[in-house]
Amino acid sequence: MTAPNTKSTAATASAPAVYVFDGHNDLAWYLREERDYSVEGLNDPAVSPFTTMDQLAAGHVAAQYWSVYVHSSITGADAIKATWEQIDAVQRVVTAYPERLAFARTAADVRAARTAGKVASLMGVEGGQQIDESLAVLRSFARAGARYMTLTWSTTHSWADSATDEPVHGGLSDFGREIVAEMNRIGMILDLSHVAPTVMHQSLDQSTLPVLFTHSCAYGLNPHPRNIPDDVLDRVPDNGGVAMMTFVPSFVSNARREWVDAGEQGTAPEVTVGQVADHCDYVRERIGIDHIGLGGDICGVDELPSGLGDAGQYPNLFAELASRGWSQTDLRKIGFDNAMRVLDAHEDAYTAFLGSAVDAPSAANGTAASTGAES
Repeated sequence: MTAPNTKSTAATASAPAVYVFDGHNDLAWYLREERDYSVEGLNDPAVSPFTTMDQLAAGHVAAQYWSVYVHSSITGADAIKATWEQIDAVQRVVTAYPERLAFARTAADVRAARTAGKVASLMGVEGGQQIDESLAVLRSFARAGARYMTLTWSTTHSWADSATDEPVHGGLSDFGREIVAEMNRIGMILDLSHVAPTVMHQSLDQSTLPVLFTHSCAYGLNPHPRNIPDDVLDRVPDNGGVAMMTFVPSFVSNARREWVDAGEQGTAPEVTVGQVADHCDYVRERIGIDHIGLGGDICGVDELPSGLGDAGQYPNLFAELASRGWSQTDLRKIGFDNAMRVLDAHEDAYTAFLGSAVDAPSAANGTAASTGAES
């Protein structure tokens, strides 16, 4: 992974101070790939160029979904093992920096962390193959604090189609629909980034709770397959969900996407904070301010837009949006409040799940107890 120039440029005195509830940060995978899972020195940008403790503070990050991602080439029991290693890495990071971070599973935990002035640290599983077709494994991840699951990563697997791979199921398989029902039952948020539009629509058809798109942009501005099509965006308000705009350069910039598609020859087109703001404007105008959030995918890519090169630079985006007429209330919604509302919507189901002595799905919601084998 090539480190970008991460010297913070934003955080000017005039920038609005807005708290951030970010949807996706791949620090745990970065630690696996670059640091042999060492959690030492994570306040040194030479050690962790994209995310340090001081950067989180400079960015006013109040809550973070840490991704517990596993590459889809890792499958079966190995994927489960690797996911637990990722969960362990997040837990070790939080334990190593107790003055800065606080582990959180519930919305109440997030509020308590904010009161204590710490970053509420939640987790999200990135890729449905990581459960190895087992509802029991899904539930075990949820108990450990994984509050969402991205239904696929970049490849289609045994029960759901990916946006960046050949479709197999026409969206979700029967077992995929069972997974959606079980996630609703236990209060685990559906993350529809990475999935095929068919999966997006079928999940929105079925889900009784709000969904997230934890790190995507608007297809209407840049037709990258990882972005959210307009006909899907238009359904998000009725669901109550949130589309969290990401900083991945080829998702943000049409010119950058075309450069990548052409083989990355010559100088890469610059991607700017203003272009990320364009996606925020587009989604706001299309579906309203209550359904936008931020999921930077920091640590998940080798390069980020100029002005958004590390976890300390969120204020640059808020300053840009403020210059376009966004109010402080608008900025608080996109930064923190909308993501918090989705977590709150799952609180009753999740806390009931944590307190339940019996984890078998109820027949009342149409799901049958299963070890994960597709019916």
